[in-house]
Amino acid sequence: MAGASCGLFVAAHLGRTGIEILTSLAAIFAMTIYGAVGFYLGIDIPPHAALAGRTDPAELFSAIGTFLATIAAFISVFIIVVDGDPALLWTMVIGAFWLLGVTLQIIAGAIARTRAC
Repeated sequence: MAGASCGLFVAAHLGRTGIEILTSLAAIFAMTIYGAVGFYLGIDIPPHAALAGRTDPAELFSAIGTFLATIAAFISVFIIVVDGDPALLWTMVIGAFWLLGVTLQIIAGAIARTRAC
């Protein structure tokens, strides 16, 4: 639910840009689902026993991805609540950070689940 709501908040923020593809129902739904999948895969990462004491790339990707996606959602909610109107460039940067964060979460989940098999 956290990932879906973060995706929905960022989609609502991006939807205020007036760019037609970002305001479509399909784009909002896709961002919500992508956020839910990213948080599901990226948060629940089994530890890797062979990497005890060293940095696990999957955990690192998960942490960075969660941070970026959550900060982007937080900023989006703030802008929506205060009815801010940032420049289009900043709105796109926020959307890109969210997309990068969720993608890193999905990569982290894929790495962790691939090595568990």
